Amino acid sequence: MRTPVSDPLRVGPYRIVGRLGSGGMGWVYLGRSPAGREMAVKVVRPELAAEPEFRARFAREVAAARMVSGAYTAPVVDADTEAALPWLATLYVPGPSLAEAVRADGPLPEDQVRRLGAGLVEALQAIHAAGVVHRDLKPANVLLAADGPRVIDFGISRVDGVPGLTQTPGLTQAGIVLGTPPFMSPEQMTGSPVGPPSDVFSLGGVLAYALTGRPPYGIGDEVGYRIVHGEADLTGVPERIRPTVARCLVKRPAERPPLEALLDELLDLPARAPAWPPPTVARSIRVRTGELALRREGRAGTGVSLPSCLLLHAQALLDAGLTDAMVADAAGAVGRAGA
Repeated sequence: MRTPVSDPLRVGPYRIVGRLGSGGMGWVYLGRSPAGREMAVKVVRPELAAEPEFRARFAREVAAARMVSGAYTAPVVDADTEAALPWLATLYVPGPSLAEAVRADGPLPEDQVRRLGAGLVEALQAIHAAGVVHRDLKPANVLLAADGPRVIDFGISRVDGVPGLTQTPGLTQAGIVLGTPPFMSPEQMTGSPVGPPSDVFSLGGVLAYALTGRPPYGIGDEVGYRIVHGEADLTGVPERIRPTVARCLVKRPAERPPLEALLDELLDLPARAPAWPPPTVARSIRVRTGELALRREGRAGTGVSLPSCLLLHAQALLDAGLTDAMVADAAGAVGRAGA
């Protein structure tokens, strides 16, 4: 993938603080609005921007994403789909992704996963109410904020009933990944019609991951076969919540539970259940918030590493994960911005 000769100083009205990473669709930058609010600004790479079909799809999907409003989503608040390199901006969430939190500190306690799951259900309700199917709900697309989770990245979503939002061969060849295999539904794997129940299946996978630290169908080349034909491995999922997770992972879409029923089940918490967020997540949020405050005050030098607090947000926004080289490149970019 080609990279820009230099990072932009501005994208639309946003002053660019530094580059966070790069992936299948382009680059994500930490931007700051004229009023000083941090934004995650995603810029499409030239190869895709040159394709009329991609531009048309990107414009439709930005419009769809902007229809979504909910307490547990990170909304798209600005975009320019007609720019030489189209871009969109979302509110920055100063918290780790679920993927990062589990990798760093292990699975979450059941009661915390119930709170997490309830927030994800409310996010999906808001998404589906706008006629949108997310199609890529996964741990890296769930950010953990102080008041609950945020579902992000509608980059491969579609709008129900709107012509022209189905996948086209040109877009597939351009490198757009329609889902993340360990968390995709059977209907995604087989190319069948995809609706809201597909997101429920992915939700089951995310909950299992949060509880055990691994996807319920594993990883690797055979994961697609296991999702379509095999049984989920729910070893380690606590007995009280296991039936809820298992019902989400039913093969037939029509047999998966509605979101309203899931919300009732997940909120079946003991009276003395611990409050959100978990202590390890709260600590991570404090570190990120403190680093951003230093940057705002102009006191962040080489001793404060913005990539340490931001790269996982970029990874969650991007269609492909960061490599070690990308992390190093992003660290250099942000370091230069703060020099």
